[in-house]
This record gives sequence, C-alpha cells and structure tokens, in this order.
Amino acid sequence: MDLSNSNTANNLSEAFAGESMANRKYLFFAEVTRQLGMSELSKLFRETANQETEHAFAHFRLMHPELVVADVASLTEEQKKAIAARCLELAIEGETYEYTTMYPGFAEQARADRDSKAVVEFEAQQAESREHASIFRKAAHNFGLLTHIENHHARQYTEALQALEGVNPSPKVASGDPATQKWICRQCSMIYNPVEGDPDSGIAPGTPFEAIPEDWHCPICGATKKTFVPYQEAVAA
Repeated sequence: MDLSNSNTANNLSEAFAGESMANRKYLFFAEVTRQLGMSELSKLFRETANQETEHAFAHFRLMHPELVVADVASLTEEQKKAIAARCLELAIEGETYEYTTMYPGFAEQARADRDSKAVVEFEAQQAESREHASIFRKAAHNFGLLTHIENHHARQYTEALQALEGVNPSPKVASGDPATQKWICRQCSMIYNPVEGDPDSGIAPGTPFEAIPEDWHCPICGATKKTFVPYQEAVAA
C-alpha cells in the first residue's frame, strides 16, 4: 500500500489508535461488569475487545509492511533479525516519546490545573516508560540486534581474517572534532555518537562526550563513562 499520501498515513495512525483504545476500554468494561456479576455482559465486552484488536492489527500491518510475516520459513536469519530489530526500534521510539515529551507535558499541565492525582499518575508513567525503553534496549543488545555494534564486530572479524592472510589493516584515527568524535564502550562495544546523543538517558543530540555528566552510564551494559575510549575509524582513501 502506498503511504506517500500523508493524509492516508495519518488516518491509518488515528484508526490504529482508536481501535487500540477501544480494545483497552472494552477490556476495562469487561472487568467492571465481571465484578458486578454480569458474566454475559462481561463476555460480550471481552469478545468485542478481541475484534477491535484484529482491526488494530490490520491497520498496523498497512502502516508497517516491513513487519508483515507471510511465510516465516522463507526468511533468512538476517531477515528475521531485521524484523525483530524494527519491532524493538519502534518500541524504544514510542517509550522514549512518552517519557521525554508526552508525560512531562501532561504532568506540567496537571500541575497548572492543580490536579495532584493526575500529576502523580503522569510522573509514575513517565518513570515506567523510561524503564521500558531501557528494557527494550537491553533486549536489543541481548539478542544481537544493535546494528552499529554488530557492524563494529563484523569489521573487527574482517580485519582479523585479513591479517591472517597477510593484509595490513587500514589506518584508523580518532576525530579531532568533539562534535563528531565517537566513543566506544570497552565492555560491550556500544558506540556513543555525539550527533545522535543518548535521548533515552537525557543526553540531547549534539552533545560532545566530554559534556556528558560523569554519572552517565552506558545505556546497554551500565558501564561508567570512564569505560569509554575514543573510537577510531578507518581513514578514507
């Protein structure tokens, strides 16, 4: 499906959100009516919630055709990893938006409205979203789905193989510009890129490594900032 039309893309996103919300709302109603002893009504709400889930899934498949698995047996291991990595990427993206933008904004508005209960709820959800983002990042690492780390390891293995064959590795240097100098964790090979920053940890894009607070930790393995060393990259021919 062609989603180059922004209106269609927006409509699909809104439809997905609406069906998803209906699913959770009906499940809530199902629980309420179950507690009231109205089992048949509770069953109706639960069945309808399941139908709304299928509607939401149909919309999401159109929004993200790269995640549609028609014949899993025909997929290579790399293709499977790419799909799983995309799922984690979208999950991290969503949780990051929630704790960096959505819930802080909601909490600020609730404070302005002097609604203390809402403030507590939004701040609690902000913390939980941050934790979820961290969990998804660790999952990406544990399943070997962090592309930049895998690429780094692949380059290392390639150079090792070439060395065995008598081929000298390409010279590498660290960038002299703090704005572009990458740093690598000696413990897990996570690469900090100042251009991208580490939004999940509150480090904005464009932040040089030297400007990161000393209590910052590797978002993948939890190593301290001192564990990082300048990342050397091959010199362009």
